[in-house]
Amino acid sequence: MLRKRQVHLDFHTSGLLPVGKKFSKEQFQAALKAGHVDSITVFSKCHHGWSYHPTDVNEMHPELDFDLLAAQLEACKEIGVNAPVYISAGYDEKDYVKHPEWHYIRSTDKADVEEYRNEVHFHTLCFNTGYLDVLCAEIEEVMQKYNPCGIFLDIIAPRKCYCEKCLADMKNAGFDPENEEDVKKFGDIVFANYLRRTNESVRKYSDTATIYHNEGHVPKGDYGYIDANTHLELESLPTGGWGYDHFPLSAAYVRTVKDVEFLGMTGKFHHSWGEFGGFKHPNALIYETALSIANGAGCSIGDQMHPLGEMNTATYNLIGKAYARVEEREPWLNGAVNVADIAVLSGEAVTHGRDRDADVGANRMLLENSYLYNFIDETADFSTYKMLILPDVNGYSDETAERIKAFAENGGKIIATAESIVKDGKFILDTGAEYQGRNEMYPSYFVPCFETVNGNTEYVMRCDSHKIKVTDGEVVAKMQNPYFNRTAEHFCSHAHTPNNPEEEFAGAVIRNNVAYIGWNIFTAYAQHGHLFFKELFTEVAEKLMGDGFTAKADIPDKAVMTYTRQDAENRNIMHLLFAHTTVRGRNTEVIEDTVPLYNVKCSVKCDKPTSVSLVPEGKDIPFEYKNGKAEFVVPEVNIHQMVEIK
Repeated sequence: MLRKRQVHLDFHTSGLLPVGKKFSKEQFQAALKAGHVDSITVFSKCHHGWSYHPTDVNEMHPELDFDLLAAQLEACKEIGVNAPVYISAGYDEKDYVKHPEWHYIRSTDKADVEEYRNEVHFHTLCFNTGYLDVLCAEIEEVMQKYNPCGIFLDIIAPRKCYCEKCLADMKNAGFDPENEEDVKKFGDIVFANYLRRTNESVRKYSDTATIYHNEGHVPKGDYGYIDANTHLELESLPTGGWGYDHFPLSAAYVRTVKDVEFLGMTGKFHHSWGEFGGFKHPNALIYETALSIANGAGCSIGDQMHPLGEMNTATYNLIGKAYARVEEREPWLNGAVNVADIAVLSGEAVTHGRDRDADVGANRMLLENSYLYNFIDETADFSTYKMLILPDVNGYSDETAERIKAFAENGGKIIATAESIVKDGKFILDTGAEYQGRNEMYPSYFVPCFETVNGNTEYVMRCDSHKIKVTDGEVVAKMQNPYFNRTAEHFCSHAHTPNNPEEEFAGAVIRNNVAYIGWNIFTAYAQHGHLFFKELFTEVAEKLMGDGFTAKADIPDKAVMTYTRQDAENRNIMHLLFAHTTVRGRNTEVIEDTVPLYNVKCSVKCDKPTSVSLVPEGKDIPFEYKNGKAEFVVPEVNIHQMVEIK
C-alpha cells in the first residue's frame, strides 16, 4: 500500500555552492519525525546534472565530499521511513552544455532555438540521442549500489523534436519532418522507447521497486504512459499556477484507473518549486492534504533542502501540522473507494489532449454543486453511473457511440452539449429535437425557461452555439441571436451586438432521460465563469436526477463534499471541506483564516445505519432515517470534517 504522508525533497544545487556541510543524520531524522513523514524522495541526480553520491557514470557534485544519498537512505531506514530515489531525466544542465548534439530542438525557427538556449533556466535533452544511454546507466548504477524502494524520474513527456538525430530518424522511418502530425507521432515513438528502456533499467535489479515518470500531468486515456508507472503522483501546487480546482479534476479521473494508487502532490511553498524561504499558512497545508485524502489519494508535500544539507525545522513543523491529522485519519482512508453518481466522458481523452477547457468547466460546475462524480475515458464501464455527461467535444469511436446509445436505452441519464452527440449532421440520441448545424452568429443569448437568480431576461453566451428544431422535447432554454456579427464594417458599442428578440429558437431540450444543451457551456464556463452557464447546467442536472443523488450537503459553492465506501469495515465516510481563499499579490490564491461552517444539513441514500458519528473524534450525532435516507446535521466543519455512516 502506498504510504500517505510523503515528502518530495527537491535538491537542485548549483556546482558553485557548498553541499552537505551541515548534514546530520540525527537532525534529518528529527525533522521527519516532527513532520509525521512516512516516505521521502531523496536525490541521486538533480536538474543541474550532479550526482549526490560517488559515481562511475556521472560526476559527483564538485563541492560534496561524502555519499549524501547513502547517508539519507540509512537515516530513513533506521526510523522506518521509505526513501524512493529521484533522478532528473529531462533536464541535465551539465550535459546540455557539454553535448550540443543531445539538445532537444523545439522548432525549426533558428531565432526561437537560440532564444531557448539563452534562457536562464534548465534545458531539455532529447531521449532519441546518446543521452538516453547515459540516463539508463545512471539508473542502473543507483539500483546496483543502493537497491532503493523506488525510482522517481522527472521532467519527461512526449515531445516534438527537430534535432538532427530526430530529423534523420524520422526520414528513415518514413515520416515527414515538415508534417507536424508526423513529428508528433515520431515523438510518441521516442517517448515509448524512453519508458521501456528506463523501466528495464530498474527491473533488471528489482521486481518490487516503485517507478514513477513525472510528466506534471496524467494524460487522460493514455495507458501507454499510465501503465509504465507503478503508481501515479498528481503534481498540483495550488499557488504555483494549478489553482485549487485542479487536483479534484485530476483525481476524479485517476481514481477510475483500476488498481492504481496515487498521491496528491502539493508544496510547502508560498508559490512553487525552487522557492527557498517560502512558506504557506498551516491552514492551507491542512486543507490541501485533506483535499487529497477526501479524493482517494495519499499525500506528497514538496520541499527543497538547503545546499548545506540541513533540514528546515520550521518547514517540518509546518508539515507536521497537516500530517498529524492525516495520520490520525488513516483508519478511515485505507481501502476506501470514492462513490460517484455522475461520469464525465473526458474531452481531453476523446480528442487526445486537446479541448481540456471542456473538462475544466465541467469539473468546476460539478464541484461547486457538490455532486459526486468521476472523469472517465472511453474504456470505462458506463453502467456503474447514474448519469453520463458528454462535454462539448466530438470524436467518439463508433463503438463508444453505440455504448452511449445503449446506456441511454437502458435508462441512464445523459447531458450532451454542443457537437458531442452529432454524427453525420444528426444526433445519435433521441433528444426530442433535430440538429440544424452550428450557429453562424456570435455571441448568442440564453433565455431561461426556469427561475434564475437574476430573473427571466437575456444572458450573453460568449461561446459557440448550435441550432436545433424541437419536435417533442421539453424546452428548458431558448436562444436568441445578435442583430449582426461584430466586424469592422458594422459593430455596436464596446463589446458585442445586442440580442434580437425577434429571432428566437430552442437552445436546450430534455426528452425523457436525455438532455441536450446547444452551447459549448463547459468550455465557456472555464473561460468566463458566468453564473448563468452553471444555472442552466444545474437546472438540467436536477431535472434529470431528481431524487437520485447518493449524498447531499447544504454547503457553499467553495466547499467540497466527497463520499467514500470501506467495504471491509462496513461503513461509508462523508468528507466535508471548506476553506476561505483570497488573492495575494498577482493572482496567487492563498488560504489563511479558518471560516467554520455550522449546522450543515446532510442526507445520504443508504441502508438504515447503526450509527452516524464524527471521526476521528468518535462522537455520535443524531440522525433520522426516512424514505431510504439518513438525514443528519454536522455541527461544525472547520477546514475538514469526516462523518462515518456505519
